[in-house]
Amino acid sequence: MRRSVHRLWLVTLLLWSVSTLAFGERSLEGQIADSITSIANSYTYLGKINVISITPKSDKVVVVVNDKLAQIPFRAENVKHIYDAIRSVFKGKYSDLTLVCETENKRIEDLIPNLFRAPNEMDSTRLFKVANSATVVTNLSRLYSPSKGLTNRNIALWQSHGRFYEQKKARWQWQRARVMQTVEDLYTQSYVLPYLVPMLENAGASVFMPRERDLQAHEVIVDNDVRDRESRYREITEEHAWYTGLEKGFANSKETYLFGENPFRMGTYRQAMSVTERAEISRINWVPHFPETGKYAVYVSYKTLPNSVSDAHYTVYHKAGKTEFAVNQTMCGGTWVYLGSFDFDKGRSNHAKVVLTNLSKDTSKVITADAVKFGGGMGNMARSPYVDSSVPTQKTIDSLAAVHDTAKTTIIYQPEVSGYPRFAEAARYWLQWAGVPDSIYSRTHGKNDYSDDFQSRGFWVNYLAGGSTVAPQEKGLGVPLDMAFAFHTDAGITPNDSIIGTLGICTIQNSDGATVYRNGVSRWASRDLTDIIQSQIVNDVKIRHSPEWIRRGLWNKSYSESRVPVVPTMLLELLSHQNLADMRYGLDPRFRFTVSRAIYKGMLKYLSAANGFDYQVQPLPVTQLYTKLKDNVLEINWRAVVDSLEPTAQAKKYIVYKRIDGGVFDQGTLIDSTFYTLRLKPGKIYSFKVTALNEGGESFPSEIVSACSVSPSQPVVMIVNGFDRVSAPSSYDLEGKLAGFDNVTDPGMPYLSDISFVGNQYEFKRNKPYESDDAPGFGASHANFETKIIAGNTFDYPYLHGVSIKNAGYSFVSCSANAVMEGKVDLTNYGVVDLILGAQKQTVVGNPKNTANFKVFPTSMQLRLKDYCHSGGNLIVSGAYLASDSYLKENVDDRAFLENVLKIKYRTDKACVNGEVKTVNSPANVIKPMEMSYYSQPNAVSYFVPSADAIEPIGKGGYTISRYAENNLSAGVSYSGKYKLCAFGFPIELIKEEKDRDKLMEMILKFFFAADAKK
Repeated sequence: MRRSVHRLWLVTLLLWSVSTLAFGERSLEGQIADSITSIANSYTYLGKINVISITPKSDKVVVVVNDKLAQIPFRAENVKHIYDAIRSVFKGKYSDLTLVCETENKRIEDLIPNLFRAPNEMDSTRLFKVANSATVVTNLSRLYSPSKGLTNRNIALWQSHGRFYEQKKARWQWQRARVMQTVEDLYTQSYVLPYLVPMLENAGASVFMPRERDLQAHEVIVDNDVRDRESRYREITEEHAWYTGLEKGFANSKETYLFGENPFRMGTYRQAMSVTERAEISRINWVPHFPETGKYAVYVSYKTLPNSVSDAHYTVYHKAGKTEFAVNQTMCGGTWVYLGSFDFDKGRSNHAKVVLTNLSKDTSKVITADAVKFGGGMGNMARSPYVDSSVPTQKTIDSLAAVHDTAKTTIIYQPEVSGYPRFAEAARYWLQWAGVPDSIYSRTHGKNDYSDDFQSRGFWVNYLAGGSTVAPQEKGLGVPLDMAFAFHTDAGITPNDSIIGTLGICTIQNSDGATVYRNGVSRWASRDLTDIIQSQIVNDVKIRHSPEWIRRGLWNKSYSESRVPVVPTMLLELLSHQNLADMRYGLDPRFRFTVSRAIYKGMLKYLSAANGFDYQVQPLPVTQLYTKLKDNVLEINWRAVVDSLEPTAQAKKYIVYKRIDGGVFDQGTLIDSTFYTLRLKPGKIYSFKVTALNEGGESFPSEIVSACSVSPSQPVVMIVNGFDRVSAPSSYDLEGKLAGFDNVTDPGMPYLSDISFVGNQYEFKRNKPYESDDAPGFGASHANFETKIIAGNTFDYPYLHGVSIKNAGYSFVSCSANAVMEGKVDLTNYGVVDLILGAQKQTVVGNPKNTANFKVFPTSMQLRLKDYCHSGGNLIVSGAYLASDSYLKENVDDRAFLENVLKIKYRTDKACVNGEVKTVNSPANVIKPMEMSYYSQPNAVSYFVPSADAIEPIGKGGYTISRYAENNLSAGVSYSGKYKLCAFGFPIELIKEEKDRDKLMEMILKFFFAADAKK
């Protein structure tokens, strides 16, 4: 980086020296302004920068530059360059004086973040160290503790806006427009929930959010005040240890809540004295009745008292076993406290519950217990237009919903809920549900929900931190927060399809004009935080995705979310959600991963500098997984991935997670090596995923491999997962007139699932202007999928194929495609190879000029498959773009592979819309007639393909064995010669009914082994 900055500086000096020829007798201010403008705009485009004054003093000369200059990231290198440029203009004048350059009333060298300074040059006044740092929840079952990560760090963050009630229109609506197939209220969630929060938690941080984090639409609450006929609250004690506390507690006594109603003031709580001996333990069991099998977030609540314990022991029993937690009840009482998300079966079971005991290391103290909440639920805050107290017909705000006077006609509006899952709603409503006072969540006293929402977030931070060491004079929940972070995306369009880019915002002066936090630390610490995170994002995005990515300014401006908090806070405007050039990247899951990892790394590095600890970045996911089976003993192998952007992100250990049959993954086994062995029980399907570990935390999981030992007398099938694609939808730009996302051609592929898709784009005219959020012009999108979860690539398809293979009576193992291509797996050792290609296809990364990837048949895979077939193997291959990916890219060698090895010919890539397929008789007698359907529309169960390939057989021995029902185009072919194969232009794993997948797989395997048993 230093070399590139140096080269940039040489160019800048050259330009400056040339420009000085034209200066003539220009003022010193003008000459210095031109030089500094050239330097500053090489980092961030700011336009003209002016010199306000040049003031010689007794021992120094002070050059004051306008505040624009403060928007660039300062480092030692560019500070030196600026001073050198000024001295060059002075030409020896003031040479005996110390030169000082100031912007925003600070010397430019003082704007270098502490992270980039030598230890003896750090500014101690803005090191926001948190004294007596402690977390609310400690996972006692965790297999690791990140000693160089974010353990004992508390971070408040939120994902922009949410659905809110607009009093002026008497309706619920989004705070931003539906454009580019999303809406900011949901779009920022697609970074924060699946990527950023897990990264921070994997590093050991406690993350607090003012919006619901659980996507589960069901909600089950078990409480001592409301006895549910299906769920159970039970106290287990022989000596009546639990008794009702003196203050108010939670009760869910209403279906909906009006303004000012606080469910945490409507009930009671229970309490007991702590004990240190296990023989004296008393328990409380919360046993929920779940309406549906699935994953549910688990929240507990309690009361914080002067003598509360610091280690209340909770145990969550779930499908994977049990997880134990220590909850520090000295803080965060009277609200929902998140423990984690767990899988539960439908109905009620004593194996699905939360248990609290009164066992503690703290003697003679109190443990309290209130409601336990499972799942996110639906919004239950009822809103209506604001009613002024002067309206004579209003008795109370609770009894009359609202009054709207139009043409002297009084209309009464009944309060209404949003009808949306709670995760989609704005912070203002979650905060009311979480027991936060209305003075926090409604600064307008119920008059304006829009203002209440964006203002509530900063005041919630202060309420959360109030009473802790960072805000000892504030009233609140006592959480010693380290920082806060607001994730937004900006609005704006560039007509020439250029990128708008990333903006960072901090606020140095708070609402009272103070420039120090409550604990005496300078608020300039927030600029350090903002600079570090913005720099990390721009650097990583430039390297991983877009060299042309734009760094916008580093603003010090007054925004409520960054002005109000009593801890260092950054407001991020990542990109423009309205601009096609930005969103070509912004809808790509890989881009979202890169950005989220950059934010996590920025937070980690900022906190390490502020608190004086060495950091390590958690590793990247492992790769090249493969399994080997011998005598019922399975060996799993993998390779760690080197992070070229972060030298500290080296894997040291690994966690292997195991699943048996259709269950859930266990809580993992910690190991030191890159392989793992296990003896299998015959007939059971075992699945595994692996994470990498170091002192900074845990990586994201790998893809999933599966294996099953059925019968040693039958050949073993090798399942190769060649479907690793995640990508943005297809996009186009027709001469700057029509542009946008084309979901009909390719809807893209989410990572696991997507919650930000609202519907297809329908307005493609670039010159269509914005009129309102309801008529946003270019980029306008439908709303038929908003709040629906769209399934993506789960990387778990060897299991689905494996179920059918096992049911046909064969053993199987599996591997990733890159393990085959790297020579880790010799396919010729297996009697059958089942190659999963899913929705794999070459896609464009962001800008259409960028390199394509996710090729269906990379050259190395072609060579492996060719060798396998020529050795007399049996090959199953299926994928939606099996042939079109090669034919449409016009690669002669790829076509030759399809025709000469796979014995198929491309017909069309728009073969099927409705997903209906029928098998047909053929001379080879491969398949018996049957009908089946696959997922061809967005849904929550499986990824889908909107169109699939029609393929036809080539040469002797090749036959059509299945057809698309809507047009009789050939959907699948078989070949029998020196080797055998079955190829399908649709993915086998997308077949909706398991019985149909089983039947198809059984017939294929019978075809392979009908004449003779191989290997």
